[in-house]
Amino acid sequence: MPTRERPSGGRTHVPSAAARRDGSDAPGERAADRHGAILDAALELFATIGYRATTMAQIGDRIGIRGPSLYKHVHSKQEMLVEIMAGMMEELLRRQRAALDAGGDVRERLERITAVHVQYHAEHRYEAFVGHHEIDNLEEPERSRILDLRREYESRFRELVQEGRELEVFGTSSDRWASYAILDMGIGVSAWYNPGGSVAPDELAATYAEFAVRMLGAGEPTATGPRGA
Repeated sequence: MPTRERPSGGRTHVPSAAARRDGSDAPGERAADRHGAILDAALELFATIGYRATTMAQIGDRIGIRGPSLYKHVHSKQEMLVEIMAGMMEELLRRQRAALDAGGDVRERLERITAVHVQYHAEHRYEAFVGHHEIDNLEEPERSRILDLRREYESRFRELVQEGRELEVFGTSSDRWASYAILDMGIGVSAWYNPGGSVAPDELAATYAEFAVRMLGAGEPTATGPRGA
């Protein structure tokens, strides 16, 4: 059973585009680079020691900026927490929409959105941990906005489970609990996945996608299904 301990060792999130740039003499691009570096430092600290325990001074120390200078780039810890959590949910929703837009029968669509859910949590462990554990530290109205995005994301799983049940593809007594179980499978990955291990994120995602539909009582895919194509 996966634990929900804080990730330790080995950053597995993908840095922001700003943080990946090679650098530029343009002031606007330098500011974006610095903002991305600050956000990456905050993310790592929030994930490893917690939002409340993290200070602005610690964030500045990680990237060699003293406290007063840090406020030229970000206004507060809260601003950074909002940016991290909103960015996570917006990216999850973007991937989910793309997976659904690819079409297919209900089994294929559920496998696909489960796979992108799991893969995100394997590749972005720090974002996932912060996103799922620091919600109570968000202030209003941002807390409600993030919760609305979460509900939108979960509803797509529930709608597919319900569709599959009505078509007698899936057998479950609760669409809601089934969707929560699938979501938790992916969330758990962020607690234990080792990027240096023998399984790549996309392989893990494909395996978990099959686990999800089997958990719902789906049988072997047909010859025209995703594994027979």
